[in-house]
Amino acid sequence: MTPSRRPSWKSLLKSQKPLLLPCAHDALSARLIERAGFAAYAIGGYALVGSRHALPDIGLVGFGEMSAGIRDIMSASSLPVMVDTDNGYGDVKNVSHTIQGYEALGVSALFMEDQTAPKRCGHMSGKSVIDASDMAAKIRAAVGARRNPDTFIVARTDARAVHGLDEALRRGEMYLEAGADGLFIEAPENVEELAKVGRTFQGVPQIANIVEGGGQTPVLPPDELYRLGFMMITYPTTVLFRVARTIEKALADLKTGNAMSSGDSVDFSAFKDITGYNNWARIDDEYKPAGRSEPH
Repeated sequence: MTPSRRPSWKSLLKSQKPLLLPCAHDALSARLIERAGFAAYAIGGYALVGSRHALPDIGLVGFGEMSAGIRDIMSASSLPVMVDTDNGYGDVKNVSHTIQGYEALGVSALFMEDQTAPKRCGHMSGKSVIDASDMAAKIRAAVGARRNPDTFIVARTDARAVHGLDEALRRGEMYLEAGADGLFIEAPENVEELAKVGRTFQGVPQIANIVEGGGQTPVLPPDELYRLGFMMITYPTTVLFRVARTIEKALADLKTGNAMSSGDSVDFSAFKDITGYNNWARIDDEYKPAGRSEPH
């Protein structure tokens, strides 16, 4: 699927009910998400910062480093992708630069939050948020900066943990008025809050962020979240946490001399398939200089 043939984000929301968005933390996970048959995926800051830099998501990594990681991940998948732009990395000028930078990479959708700098994971304590009017200005800047009208911009508020749910809902209204295409009310703490968010913005494309393994929001089945009003469901930790545990287990097995079993891993042939070896071998065969041969 070439970038020009990718479905728009709005068309995905019409065809996928709900749109499931596992988060890729590296190029390999993005490739596997596509092979698993998902229609799209997301790249979140928590997973990218943790896997690429072994750092917590507390504002230690800037736009340059994040965009480099996102570029590498996107190179491994042809699927439409939503990316995390944190808080836009500064004021309205930085927001404009960020939007245009990600559009140039071919990003289909993105979300931006209203946290102060340095930001942190939305399910961590100690967050603070900027004034709602300042965030509304950032959203207007983001909308004004996009060169592709199909680029889907989601406004995220972290105000629930700081000022309560009512303030988060008030901000959601403001951010929609500023031009956001969708909303992301981060970290509702129970089913009742999820239902209230869904009712308040009925018909608006909304994200439910399901942080498996210790997040603040209840882990509900996708169809129930869709029934509550959430068209997009992101899973920022589901793949990452399982990968981390698998690596720990593999290393423990190495220390104790336990051999790798077929049930615990892919094999050499399968990994060649995952990484597209046959395509590269075809290119080599087709274009290599005459008289040179290399084993496959």
